[in-house]
Amino acid sequence: MNKIHNFLLAALIVMVNCTPPVVSQQIASGIIDSNSIYDNVEFEMPKVKETSFPDLAVNIKDFGAVSDGITKNTAAFAQAMENVSEQGGGMILVPRGMWLTGPIIFKSNVNLHLEAGALVLFSKDFDDYPLIETSFEVLNTVRCISPIYADGVENIAITGLGTIDGNGDAWRPVKRSKMTGAQWKSLLATGGLLNDKEDMWFPSESSLKGFQASSNFNVPDLIDPSELESVKDFLRPVLVSIKNSKRILLDGLTFQNSPAWNIHPLMSEDIIIRNLNVRNPWYSQNGDGLDLESCKNVLIYNNIFDVGDDAICFKSGKDQDGRDRGMPTENVVVKNNIVYHGHGGFVIGSEMSGGVRNVHISQCTFMGTDVGLRFKSTRGRGGVVENIYISAIDMINIPTDVINFNLFYGGNSPVLEADQSAENEARNEMLVPVDERTPAFRNIYMKNITATGSGVAANFQGLPEMNLQNVTLENSVLEANKGIIAVDTDGLILKNVKVIPTIGAALTLYNSKNVQVSAFDYKVQEGAAFWVSGALSHAIDMSQAGIKRKEDLKVSSDVKADAIRIN
Repeated sequence: MNKIHNFLLAALIVMVNCTPPVVSQQIASGIIDSNSIYDNVEFEMPKVKETSFPDLAVNIKDFGAVSDGITKNTAAFAQAMENVSEQGGGMILVPRGMWLTGPIIFKSNVNLHLEAGALVLFSKDFDDYPLIETSFEVLNTVRCISPIYADGVENIAITGLGTIDGNGDAWRPVKRSKMTGAQWKSLLATGGLLNDKEDMWFPSESSLKGFQASSNFNVPDLIDPSELESVKDFLRPVLVSIKNSKRILLDGLTFQNSPAWNIHPLMSEDIIIRNLNVRNPWYSQNGDGLDLESCKNVLIYNNIFDVGDDAICFKSGKDQDGRDRGMPTENVVVKNNIVYHGHGGFVIGSEMSGGVRNVHISQCTFMGTDVGLRFKSTRGRGGVVENIYISAIDMINIPTDVINFNLFYGGNSPVLEADQSAENEARNEMLVPVDERTPAFRNIYMKNITATGSGVAANFQGLPEMNLQNVTLENSVLEANKGIIAVDTDGLILKNVKVIPTIGAALTLYNSKNVQVSAFDYKVQEGAAFWVSGALSHAIDMSQAGIKRKEDLKVSSDVKADAIRIN
């Protein structure tokens, strides 16, 4: 009997060990798979065209690669890429080891596969990264070529259980306010230079010069383009740049320590991003996790983000450049992602001039992100964000807003840094003519949102000339220091929402119209639970809100007598 038992146990061990690691994880945790990813999507979602490759496989060592972390393997990666491409496609295998290299430039029909324990480490030598025309901060500009670069390719993948490290600390400037005294002292000991205020460190003179030649958003616009080579070190690349491409798979890896943004698909389609661990130091400048820009037909699921800026962010170009491009980000499903540190857990904008539409996000958990669900734009941006469906999001310890719409965004971090001021994102109630430069956010549906230990339950802020339109929040529980605030909204629906603020009202409405509040549960410490103000407020239906006491509703004198329906 013992022999039979031992045989069965040995067979079970073999079966488990032969199961692919990702599949084992799915069996253990019930996470999203390729079949269920399309379940409950509210719009007609085209099925994403998946990658497929011939059986050919080559080993990077066959092309002279050395895994000592010292020898540059740039030529070996290039030769392997050329070899596989010439044979019609296949896999480049990177075995366990530390593989130093310069940029890896993709060709079509290639799967770069990193085995468990494989570390692809990109060179600190800036001379390895020539300047190219590209897009950064969603402006047409010039930057250093990305460590992983693909342009105009089809059917490519980066897979496996290894790690890709962009050596970003060699590139990034660092603000003193983001480090402890000991960390700052250690950083200064590595060399580099300080700015005049001595509150920002730069890795080189070229990097500092580029900063001084920039008026805004990391693009050196104060010098002639012919001088860009002199500020080359400042022109930090994103770690993974994939543009003008089709059928893309990123699966299983860790992407970390990017010079600027981590993963940046641009003007591409049929993209699957799954099972990734995306990491950046919390102090990293522009250390976004994923910036999906002007892409369509995309699946993003089972990923973990812990980054220095926005985690999962959708963009579509900025101002005139974005409007001229005219390519929205559309048809995207985001499921079962975890975000730790980040300026925002899920973000749209602020560079959304080409529009964002048809997005489903569900079953995500945000822990300690500065903002949970973040929507941002500003006057002059243009673009339409519409048909966004958000459900089953759990959040804890969000220091600012659980849900935030900011149509006056000026580039500040949600938690203001030492060199930032809230004044440049203050409301301006002066009406501005509506034209192509007016951003519009509309038809946004949220349900089953849970948040505890946070700053503000929700902040819905439209523009006076273009209100935030048709936003629904239902079946949600929000515990925060402050309740829900709605300013310049049109068509806000709050249904079966519970708000537990530490101070102040559970719901504040200002210059908002066509508001419906029903089955609204609240618990306030003192004062009114509902506060309505603004001469433009009207058509507010609170007859089904569940107001417990007359004194729970406070209305300012500028609100018209018939603006609110109570019974």
